[in-house]
Amino acid sequence: MQKSKADAGSASPGALRVIKKYPNRRLYDTDTSSYITLAEVKTLVMDNEPFVVRDAKTNDDLTRSILLQIILEEETAGVPIFTEQVLANLIRFYGHAMQDFMGAYLEKNVQIFMDLQQKMTQQTPGINPDMWKQFMTVQSPMLNGMMGTYLEQSRDAFTQMQEQMQKNSEQMLAALGLKR
Repeated sequence: MQKSKADAGSASPGALRVIKKYPNRRLYDTDTSSYITLAEVKTLVMDNEPFVVRDAKTNDDLTRSILLQIILEEETAGVPIFTEQVLANLIRFYGHAMQDFMGAYLEKNVQIFMDLQQKMTQQTPGINPDMWKQFMTVQSPMLNGMMGTYLEQSRDAFTQMQEQMQKNSEQMLAALGLKR
């Protein structure tokens, strides 16, 4: 998903938008030739606008750190998504043998949840976030059914992960001449 410097400034549809981060912590949008704020980067995320954040001097990819910064700001202002327990559990996976699997599991689950959200949005056009909030409270039985489907997909994703781990383990043991 990386583009050359020549492609970075182009405004063609689907092109990767390049944002440069300068040592003074300012963000420069090469698409609009102007400085932007973290809130504007969040808007790019919300609008599904493909972008990359690059260090202006080294050209290193800083996209993850900027996204984490946005999450940190969101978590400290308003109603957080992650409880302290969830954050502690996530931290425990760093450096653990299951770290890669946990990342893949979370990614699949978030995608399943995003697909569910998109499906609900498509089925109810014109409903704004406040109306959704009211709808979610009133339509509890329907949501329980949808959540049941989501949980089933989540369970299936976890089962697939377990099967893949078992298959990989068996292949590794076979390569070493060991049978299970």
